[in-house]
Amino acid sequence: MPVPAELRPPASGGRDSAVLVLFGEGEAGPDVLLIQRNTGLRRHSGQPAFPGGSIDPDDDGPVDCALREAEEETGAVRDGIHVLGTMPQCYISRTGFRVTPVLAWWHTPTDVHAADTGEVASVARVPVAELADPANRVRTRLSNGLTGPAFRVRNMLVWGFTAGILDRLLVLGGWERPWLDGGSEVIDVFQVLARDSGGTP
Repeated sequence: MPVPAELRPPASGGRDSAVLVLFGEGEAGPDVLLIQRNTGLRRHSGQPAFPGGSIDPDDDGPVDCALREAEEETGAVRDGIHVLGTMPQCYISRTGFRVTPVLAWWHTPTDVHAADTGEVASVARVPVAELADPANRVRTRLSNGLTGPAFRVRNMLVWGFTAGILDRLLVLGGWERPWLDGGSEVIDVFQVLARDSGGTP
């Protein structure tokens, strides 16, 4: 999957991290595991995301990091997860993270919850059908003026890096559906963040 120019890592610098893009078979068909981060965090406050975080010295690379973080944040047991592979590394300039998405299939799902209450507010298995539904699709405008895909699902506004990965996987997986004829609502995501935090992000 080609990395868009705005997400390509620089030659040096940044903090290595990994996220787990975990698909499984749920009651409503294929779904993906997302978390909602707590408000008040120094990075990604209140933002929906894939489970994940910085690669620790004890981690055996990005796959081990992604599985460890998913277990710590959601309680997902790694023995029930089959790793399919890693996607190209991306760079999030706003936070300086070099992120390796780890794609996996949840062959033996376990109950999940906000296991790390200091970091995670809630956990959701979001059906792919809800992500693909044009009624749940919007666009967000960032501070640099660029717009990107976003999703309104399970009382969350999924945007930014996470939404970009989901958008591409919908296309690659053959799940994408045409956008509504009337276009899509464009949301200024930083106005939303300021409103939800009671100040300026």
